[in-house]
Amino acid sequence: MDEVEGVINGTYDYTQLKGDTGPLVYPAGFVYIFTALYYMTSSGVNIRLGQYIFAAFYLITLLLVFRIYYRTKKVPPYVFFFMCCASYRIHSIYVLRLFNDPVAMMLLFAAVNLFMDGRWTMGCAVYSLAVSVKMNVLLFAPGLLFLLLSEFGLARTIPKLSLCAGIQLVLGLPFLLENPVGYVSRAFDLGRQFMFKWTVNWRFLPEWLFLNRYFHLLLLAAHLLTLLLFALRCWKRSCDGTLDLLKNPTKRKVPPQKSTVDEIVLVLFTSNFIGMCFSRSLHYQFYVWYFHTLPFLLWSGGVKKLGHLLRVLILGLIELSWNTYPSTCSSSAALHACHFILLLSLWLAPQPPATKGSTTAKDKGQ
Repeated sequence: MDEVEGVINGTYDYTQLKGDTGPLVYPAGFVYIFTALYYMTSSGVNIRLGQYIFAAFYLITLLLVFRIYYRTKKVPPYVFFFMCCASYRIHSIYVLRLFNDPVAMMLLFAAVNLFMDGRWTMGCAVYSLAVSVKMNVLLFAPGLLFLLLSEFGLARTIPKLSLCAGIQLVLGLPFLLENPVGYVSRAFDLGRQFMFKWTVNWRFLPEWLFLNRYFHLLLLAAHLLTLLLFALRCWKRSCDGTLDLLKNPTKRKVPPQKSTVDEIVLVLFTSNFIGMCFSRSLHYQFYVWYFHTLPFLLWSGGVKKLGHLLRVLILGLIELSWNTYPSTCSSSAALHACHFILLLSLWLAPQPPATKGSTTAKDKGQ
């Protein structure tokens, strides 16, 4: 509320916008949404109404997530209990903390639903809106780019990427006109330094190493390399050549095939999960970035010995790690161990079959 109050009072220079928790570091979509919340909650005083609004966000998110799981049919029904009833941390993020992370993820899951329905253009628009609320949604971008190239080739992907960029430009225009460098450097600051005391995933490291720029570059290199390996081995159909992704689907050697719902969700969720694995720091509110995707990822893995009970235990251990405050060496190590098991399981999953047809609708040009 402090951060958006500056905008309401007429300040459009991002370098001058701040609150008690620090400077404004989120894109323009955040400003508009929380400005609306500012007026709806009597300048942020009516906290209970704000909690009711975020409870509605939570229920909408669950409906969107349940539709994804209903369409994919990979996860047994009993797992939904853990997803919607058993996470203290998630409930805290939504209805106690009122962070912008839930708003961004709600829009992201809406975009995933549109992608599953074959409404790629509309899905890209909603995806860009999600990015405008919080930059973490960009972790899904490599997977989305891969899917767009698979579906449309390079020439027809460019307009959709231009739409995403155009939405960011329009939303940020008032701030770009005032101080373009200040807006871009604050709202999309990829090099922002995190505080060691809040980290969930790197507590077992000494603070000097956690803050070291070479360590950050190593994580970035590992992130990009893992994405590339997954794209070449796990996401790409065995019948497709790598360069074929750039061609118009009708001009490829192999007849064009629409991505199935399972492939769409798996690529997007895996792309985001890889980003979480190699994140420079995870804070407690970041749990919502991948919490609702974990069951799908666990039941999509290729390790046959990873039975139902073990999968549930991994979910429980991840939950325990995120609920340990402050984080400890043991909780951070346990979180990385669970991430490694899940990432290995996804790597060993069978490649998507080269079958014709799709469970998605054709793109309607919307």
